[in-house]
Amino acid sequence: MPLKVQNLPSLGSTPPTSDIIAKYIREAIITGGLDENEPIRQDDIARLFDVSKIPVREALKRLEAEGLVEFQRNRGAVVTSVTEPEIAEIFEVRGMLEANALRLSIPRMTDRTFQLAEEYCDAFARETDVARWAELNWQFHSCLYEDANKPFLLNLIRSVNDRIERYLRIQLTLSGGTGVDDREHRQILAACRGRNIDLASELLVKHITKACESLLSNLPKIRGPKQLI
Repeated sequence: MPLKVQNLPSLGSTPPTSDIIAKYIREAIITGGLDENEPIRQDDIARLFDVSKIPVREALKRLEAEGLVEFQRNRGAVVTSVTEPEIAEIFEVRGMLEANALRLSIPRMTDRTFQLAEEYCDAFARETDVARWAELNWQFHSCLYEDANKPFLLNLIRSVNDRIERYLRIQLTLSGGTGVDDREHRQILAACRGRNIDLASELLVKHITKACESLLSNLPKIRGPKQLI
């Protein structure tokens, strides 16, 4: 399937860098524009961005390091497929990283943090566009970690989430929408407001564990006919 990239930036006289190309390939993978195990054709991407294949290769190498792309003999770069045990491990790592970030962040949280997190909760609950659910979910979670002032940790958490976001976007739909997640988000936020570090961390890990269980139970549907993707 040809790579579909929307909203290409206006390039002007400056050629796109490998950063820009990586961003758009990453988005195509995360949103399901590129399926798991699907080849990523360097010639097509180079033509799309009107560049040589050098920045394309650089972008693909970066995505390989992120776990979104792998290079196979006789096929070149393909979108990584994640097995069920790998998904379970990714969620386990996510729980450890995010609980640690939350513990570091809670003592430094301000009224502005709580206000922003509540705004993301409200937006998440009101949103009817499925494509926006995963983005708002990330915005809520990440705003609770930012006061830890650990940018490397936050970037690591983001990369872990990127590995499975393509599945989570569909899983949210198949599991019935945002209601349960919204309720759990507000419980986590209430514990943060109360500066109850242990309770907030416990609620967060349970929230992540339940999301993993829901995803694994829906995985056969997600990997079913193409129209579900």
